[in-house]
Amino acid sequence: MTETDFRQVSDTATFGRVVVLMGGTSAEREISLITGQAVHAALVERGVDAHAVDATGDYANALIDDGYDRVWIALHGRGGEDGTIQGLLESLGIPYTGSGVLGSALGMDKLRTKRLFDGVGIATPKWALIESEEHCREVAAELGCPMIVKPALEGSSIGMTKVDRPKDLAGAWREASRYGSEVLAESWVTGSEYTASILHNEVLPLIRVTAQNTFYDYQAKYFSDETGYECPSGLPEDKEREYGELSLQAFRAVGASGWGRVDFMCDEAGNALVLEVNTVPGMTSHSLVPMAAAEAGLDFAELAWKILETSFVERGFAVDPVDSREDDDAA
Repeated sequence: MTETDFRQVSDTATFGRVVVLMGGTSAEREISLITGQAVHAALVERGVDAHAVDATGDYANALIDDGYDRVWIALHGRGGEDGTIQGLLESLGIPYTGSGVLGSALGMDKLRTKRLFDGVGIATPKWALIESEEHCREVAAELGCPMIVKPALEGSSIGMTKVDRPKDLAGAWREASRYGSEVLAESWVTGSEYTASILHNEVLPLIRVTAQNTFYDYQAKYFSDETGYECPSGLPEDKEREYGELSLQAFRAVGASGWGRVDFMCDEAGNALVLEVNTVPGMTSHSLVPMAAAEAGLDFAELAWKILETSFVERGFAVDPVDSREDDDAA
């Protein structure tokens, strides 16, 4: 199998002993805990031998000592969505869900993703790297206002600010810089925001997002009951298909696999501009992937199961613990 081939599992025993890794130490810890608890409950509901572990302290040794066969990664942000945990699990020979090291690292890095999109011809809003506070004046002249400023290595809209006046750009840069990564400025796009959820190389029904805040920020994503979601999206069938194909192209361009989400905007002329690729999206009551899956006929527990199926890929492990045990039994 390759990283784009997934096994369909019908027997819970095939999964073996599963750990849902959640929490961690990133700025998205709160949401990761909510995601992980929901996924753990769903897997247990389906009869999977699933266990919840907070990825803090000496959790790496616990993964070995407790004999887990595979990992459902529910970690958001740095340390969990950036290739770090994926690299650790590969070194331990433990299969895991979702994208591999490269796809995770690229998807998490907004700066490298932007450069990649430009290189392969995927349309994205005009952007610039802000190298210092003194550089803000030059960036403001290049992009104009309004614009959105964001840390390159954070998700869930953490550290993001909309800038309506050039004189406010330095303050937005300082806010984004607090998160210890490079800072991007991106031209503001006036139009509709959409998201495409991807599961097993298929695009689920698109969702149109309408935030009551200035933009689809942390509060709007996870807690607000005023954020509007349209699924079906209301797009004509040909546009739904066109935007879905673009999203899948962007997903594959960064090397992502298994499952994830691609966010994009449509400008006033109807041109789709890809914003980013999320390789471990939220699985909360307000999250978009479960919403799209429900429209496709998958309840939350079935979705969690299918994501767990993405752990059956070849990533260079010496053995697949569950498979080798099955072979021994067969012998």
